[in-house]
Amino acid sequence: MSALPHETPPRAYADPYRIEEWEGPQTLAELRAELALLGAAEVVAFNARLDAAKFGTAQAEVIADARRTLALRTRPEVRAAIAASLAGETETAPVADLYAYLETQGPAR
Repeated sequence: MSALPHETPPRAYADPYRIEEWEGPQTLAELRAELALLGAAEVVAFNARLDAAKFGTAQAEVIADARRTLALRTRPEVRAAIAASLAGETETAPVADLYAYLETQGPAR
């Protein structure tokens, strides 16, 4: 589906196996607007979960879950990556690569 002239076309994610903080919606207003494209029930459910979450980590998890939902349901490259992984068509990354990545992320929050 192509974007209308007044809409920004969707960008591919840098890595379909990982959603970086700079990818996808960057504000609650943007997140709600994109969830609304999936359906009004998505926005209602998101708002209820966000309202019930305590400040801090719990709210961040609700927001991260909603961003992942958007990626899973709107980005074909993300769906293709998941399907390939489930079908065993992708190579597993070595554990050393995982630890190297985690070391660049700093201490656990």
